[in-house]
Amino acid sequence: MADCKIIFLDVDGTITDYENNVLPSAVRAIRLARARGHRVYMCMGRSKAENLPEIWAIGFDGMIGGNGSYVEDAGEVVMHQLITFDQCKRVVDWLHGRGLEFYLESNNGLFASERFQEAARPVLRQYKLGKGATPEEVDGLEVDDVLHGIVYGAELYRDDLNKVSFILSSYQDHLDSVEEFPDLKAGTWGGKGEHALFGDLGVRGIDKAHAVRVLVEHLGADLADTIALGDAKVDIPMFEACAQSVCMGSGGMEAKEATDWVTTDVDDDGLWNAFVHLGLIDQE
Repeated sequence: MADCKIIFLDVDGTITDYENNVLPSAVRAIRLARARGHRVYMCMGRSKAENLPEIWAIGFDGMIGGNGSYVEDAGEVVMHQLITFDQCKRVVDWLHGRGLEFYLESNNGLFASERFQEAARPVLRQYKLGKGATPEEVDGLEVDDVLHGIVYGAELYRDDLNKVSFILSSYQDHLDSVEEFPDLKAGTWGGKGEHALFGDLGVRGIDKAHAVRVLVEHLGADLADTIALGDAKVDIPMFEACAQSVCMGSGGMEAKEATDWVTTDVDDDGLWNAFVHLGLIDQE
């Protein structure tokens, strides 16, 4: 098909709603687009171990994971850049020294620190509230309901890591991590600006935009044929790398301002409406 596009989809808040539910209209849109010859890739902050089986079951041509550290096409690993064992050890020791709880993100699992479960429970409930959940919906929420693939009691000095996420006691923890680890890329997630809930540390020079370019080059394709859909600040480099971009109506203001077009909310058929608007599928 002459006018086939390469479509990059964020997962949380784009394919799924903020309760990790996949809308039937999103499934239908993705499958129809692929049936018409378009290539569709997940492009997510999650590592592969955290992805849900029901999302994989939709059908994709491949994925970008770990905020761009991992690229897979048709089952082939195109790129996988990891935090080194020495970097991991330094980060783990620094976090332990500050009394901060954390988890190590790998394609083999999410490996939690000793007291992470207890410390993360109220933080992840706050995260869900910020995404629009009601107090009743977060009552009783457990860590495993949000972070799928979490493992307790595993070795924390590792050589298979995409990134490290840690609970912020204050925004200063993030600022100090920037100074402490100039050889890693420091960021935050879970909230806006200084209200962020987690800090993270990943491979320097890696983001979703770099991964998009790597994959497009691997395919022998053209960036002019790329489309990105997302909902958050972390998706902005992906928006900028692709020829066209769409933000979900339920997305953050920074992401909306950085995109070409804003669709409806994720739970109001946002992905389906975006695919129709872009001419990837026909309105039924």
